[in-house]
Amino acid sequence: MPLELASTALILVSMALVQFMTPGLALFYGGLMRESSVVTMIMQSFVTMGIVTFLWFLFLYSLCFGESIGFFGNPATYAGFRQVGIHSSSKADGIPDLLFAGYQGMFAVITPALMTGCFADRFRFGPYLVFVTFWMVLVYAPFCHWVWGGGWMAEWGVFDFAGGIVVHITAGFSALASLLIVGRRHVPEGMEPKEIDVPHNIPMVATGTAILWFGWFGFNGGSALASGGVAVAAAVNTEIAGSVACFMWMLMDWLKNKKPSLVGKCVGAIAGLATVTPAAGFIQPWGAFVIGVVASPLCYACCEFRKKIRADDALDVWGVHGMGGFIGTILLGILADSEDCSDAKTAPQWCVNPGTVTRSGEQVGKQIAAACLTAAYSFVVTVILLKIITTITPIVPSAEEQAEMDNAMHGEQALSPPKSYAAQNAGKTTDPVGV
Repeated sequence: MPLELASTALILVSMALVQFMTPGLALFYGGLMRESSVVTMIMQSFVTMGIVTFLWFLFLYSLCFGESIGFFGNPATYAGFRQVGIHSSSKADGIPDLLFAGYQGMFAVITPALMTGCFADRFRFGPYLVFVTFWMVLVYAPFCHWVWGGGWMAEWGVFDFAGGIVVHITAGFSALASLLIVGRRHVPEGMEPKEIDVPHNIPMVATGTAILWFGWFGFNGGSALASGGVAVAAAVNTEIAGSVACFMWMLMDWLKNKKPSLVGKCVGAIAGLATVTPAAGFIQPWGAFVIGVVASPLCYACCEFRKKIRADDALDVWGVHGMGGFIGTILLGILADSEDCSDAKTAPQWCVNPGTVTRSGEQVGKQIAAACLTAAYSFVVTVILLKIITTITPIVPSAEEQAEMDNAMHGEQALSPPKSYAAQNAGKTTDPVGV
């Protein structure tokens, strides 16, 4: 099929938008951290842009979208982007295969970064790189291949428009599993337990949220892989669900804490955006509104439940991303268009994505089964993987290192030296560099 300039332009821009989401996530998570852990958190997000792209080029893209050999794709099919066409469009009609590979790579980059908010302050940098490498091969690649690469889930009739299963459930439930290995954060001497959860920079959180929301239009809208009505529906549905969820979350915070919270509003937006992701290009705008209304109380309840059982998911990755993706995957089977849209040739004009998925009890059952399998597999494999890594090298920093993670891990500070440091070094002079 000849290349389409409009579709190619859309996915080029969408690729850039999704890439921008990882720095946005770094700012969002970094703002929520204590000032002594900001560099560590940002570094864990930024490094995925290096290591995952490195793996994606060598063999990971092939594992996800190569010729199926059962569990995942043949790692040799597109190794080193071999046989990935620049002027051909075999993977998605109208766009170059190389653009498809680049765009899908951005999803792979951000997925492991999502987990870092859960085990904040409890992962050494070296073991983190090892974990990301093997997690991408053992967790991300199989589900990407099964759902998007023509694997058995796709053949069975499971749908995931932009990553509810492949991105959010895998990352969210893997993050939850990591708590069994890394345990709870150490509370530094002189600090109350509640203080470690106080964000150091709320405007930074809001900026990160804005970047993520902006990028999500490429995340969901671009997943149509063509310029047209489906891309428009996905983008508009993204805005509706995110807006409704952030407003609902603010109201719940206001009711519970007697004051509306900017941080809560930002978290609510992310919950709505994550929940609509698997369904964005398959539902009507009213369905996105329903998802926004449903996502807020359910994800909020999951976050509150996590606090009650004292699971130290520092930034509520499981409650927002894991359960958001889980809920959205199931709601897709309920909110998709009716049977009238099952045949693309005879479907009415109001259908969002005719000839794909329609709502039914059977479809809901398939979506539930896929979501449960993804959650269970991700959880179990992550526990096993982390246990193996801990037998080789320690993962969790010492209590002293956790108190000053940025200096301990990277020898850098996000902000100017704190008052305690300045007081200790008052009157001391430092020779100019190179003198």
